[in-house]
Amino acid sequence: MSKRSRNFGQQAAAALKYNPDMSYAPVVVASGLGELAKKIINIADENGVPVYRDDSTAALLVMLNSGECIPVELYKVIAAIYAEVVYSANDMKKGKV
Repeated sequence: MSKRSRNFGQQAAAALKYNPDMSYAPVVVASGLGELAKKIINIADENGVPVYRDDSTAALLVMLNSGECIPVELYKVIAAIYAEVVYSANDMKKGKV
């Protein structure tokens, strides 16, 4: 049974880090299902780290190991998420949200 089939119905979360000096692509720094997913999201919220909610992408990211770069197939999806987070943060800073 694959990890994906076991997580059906459970909340999934993954934390990414991107440092172009260290890696060519974002790296998974944490991921988990259920209670661990909730903990990852709570830690991000408590520390002012933007949280983007996308169940489909999270389900794919939790299949990766910590320290693993995202696969090329997810580059466009992750780039779009990063862009949305940056635009949202910029709007919040300007008081638009």
